[in-house]
Amino acid sequence: MPLRRSTLALLFLAAVLAGPTHAQTPLPPPEEPRIAEDVTIARIPVGGMTGSEAEAAVQAAFNAELPFRHKARVWSVKPSKFRAVADVDRSVAVALTAQPGQLVRLSVTYSLPRVKAYTEYLDRVLSRRPVDSRLLLRGLRPYLTKPRKGLEVLEYRMRVAIERALVRTERKILPLAANVLQPGVTRVNYGPIVVIRRGSRQLYLYRNMTFIRRFSVAVGMSAYPTPIGRFRVVSRERHPTWDPPNSPWAAGLGPVPPGPSNPLGTRWIGTSAPGIGIHGTPQPWTVGTAASHGCIRMYMREVEWLFERVNVGSPVFIVRA
Repeated sequence: MPLRRSTLALLFLAAVLAGPTHAQTPLPPPEEPRIAEDVTIARIPVGGMTGSEAEAAVQAAFNAELPFRHKARVWSVKPSKFRAVADVDRSVAVALTAQPGQLVRLSVTYSLPRVKAYTEYLDRVLSRRPVDSRLLLRGLRPYLTKPRKGLEVLEYRMRVAIERALVRTERKILPLAANVLQPGVTRVNYGPIVVIRRGSRQLYLYRNMTFIRRFSVAVGMSAYPTPIGRFRVVSRERHPTWDPPNSPWAAGLGPVPPGPSNPLGTRWIGTSAPGIGIHGTPQPWTVGTAASHGCIRMYMREVEWLFERVNVGSPVFIVRA
């Protein structure tokens, strides 16, 4: 009996030391649920993704910068500039229970004052007034500087575009919404320009920078020289009445009504030089000489032709040449 007990004890000890005859295989962790096929969050494909994968994809798409373009210039701005935040967790939770092909919205908040401040910045930096052509005299010929178009940023339309891009998580290039402002005065529409060369007693008519016609004229005598400078046409009168100027040479003279003896002829083109104008003359033999009291005399037919082609405001250059 004692021998049998000893045998049983030895067998039990051997079994304990040997351990189990077959090792137990650990169970795999439960599989993370996946979103149904063709589901999108704010048009971002998340079908077949796990929740964590979908969160990373949506957050990355939302954090992408908003691109802008104006002509050849391209720049981008982070959504954080507008304090934009997307509730990604909530949208992913909805997507995990969505039906195949379902579109899930993404809730987005942003700062409207920040958006408004940015569009005001675009207006300050990019908007500009148009620049008109300026008239110069180069080499005795009129020269018009190149005009420049202006730009007006449309702030409201830019705000709408930025807000839409944030809410829809769209990151397509946003073209600058702006109006092009045309200059009022250009090389094409400037109009007639008169250049009088006092020394050679010639009057040149240009339209814009294009030469039109040349005329012989009479200019002021040495005692009453025609003034040098830049002036403009201030009046135009058909069949004018001549009123004597307040000058010693006109003392005792009275007004002369329109007619053959009127010293102004049939047309008067007054300039901004005091008392100085371009006019016809009943003394055609004086044309080409220095015979007037400062005015520019022309043949009757020629001043009538010129009269129809200049306007009030037309520039008049008088130079020494």
